[in-house]
Amino acid sequence: MRSEARVCRRAICGACALAALALGACASLPSANPVDWFRARPSGPQPAELPPLARAQPMRVLWTASVGPSEGYILAPALAGDSVYAAARDGTVVRLDAASGALRWRAATGMRISGAVGADGEIVVVASESGEVLALDAADGKARWRTRVSSEVLAPPRLADGLVLVRSADSRIFAFGAHDGRRRWVYQRSPAALVVRSPAGVSVHEDSAYAGFPGGKLVALSLANGGARWEATVALPRGATELERIVDVVGEPAVFGREVCAVAYQGRVACYDARNGIARWARELSSLSGVALDARHAYVSDDKGTVHALERASGRSLWRQERLAHRQLSTPLALGAAIAVGDLQGYVHLLAHDSGAFIARHATDGGAIRAAPLRLPAGFLVQTAAGGLYALAPAAP
Repeated sequence: MRSEARVCRRAICGACALAALALGACASLPSANPVDWFRARPSGPQPAELPPLARAQPMRVLWTASVGPSEGYILAPALAGDSVYAAARDGTVVRLDAASGALRWRAATGMRISGAVGADGEIVVVASESGEVLALDAADGKARWRTRVSSEVLAPPRLADGLVLVRSADSRIFAFGAHDGRRRWVYQRSPAALVVRSPAGVSVHEDSAYAGFPGGKLVALSLANGGARWEATVALPRGATELERIVDVVGEPAVFGREVCAVAYQGRVACYDARNGIARWARELSSLSGVALDARHAYVSDDKGTVHALERASGRSLWRQERLAHRQLSTPLALGAAIAVGDLQGYVHLLAHDSGAFIARHATDGGAIRAAPLRLPAGFLVQTAAGGLYALAPAAP
């Protein structure tokens, strides 16, 4: 697997020495290279040395498990009921007890998984680079149904209202019936000539699905029929070259209460009224991961490794933590008094939510933590690129 970034125009793929992120276009073409925009280039900026923590709090390890490596793809676990579901690139899917990490079942799907995992307690859904979508029974891991979408799937399927929403890399969203796998509707946009190949997913709130697209667009869709309810522009392309003009919305839109927020690479982070798409605020910021929300704040890891806390009501900057530069951070997870973020060397960092000061740090297996940490009832879970699953919690006060 090559580590250099890759640019794919309408019909030709070639290495791009000018960018340190994996880029792809015309996603209906087979992927020539796994997603690898979190890997540091030898000639690029080196990750910052981690500062010593003078009064670090210990972090509790609730349990650990292993599912298998992701081989350059970004595979995220899912929580449904009292179980955690996770997948590996080789097609392995596991169900674990969320409290203890005990294995409940392990299934071999026989497919090369590139988008994982969606779950709702009844079915578990994974997808492949060839567009194959597989639903397993959550009780025993046996296959329920299979179907296909039009191209590679990089983001986890989303389950809601009896539907399985699958985002393909060619700017389509497919809705399948959760019980039978039959197609209910498809939303389609024109593919861009040059895009960031990242797991840009779908978020669901009430009766709407929210998704970001190349060109800086954020769209709200009706779950009933896939019709667009509104469209907003998170960022506009700028610059003289195609690389400079990439402003793809990355990660999953974050929804909290009546607000939905999204962030674009080389663009802005912005929040909108979830009902009608009216802009609340926007500010210049570039990210390759995504945005997270809590009751008062928006948190973003930018593409230089700085963690930003913004006031959710206005977008005003509250603090910045700059001592994780070039560590290719995950989307943060808000945990009340702290936020958790993972990095390319498998470290988990806890930062104070009100100041950004370091609270704690935990080393995993050295594999990059590319997906956002997942909230658990007693803490949170990270999955490393090496396949390790680590359920952690801040130390008790």
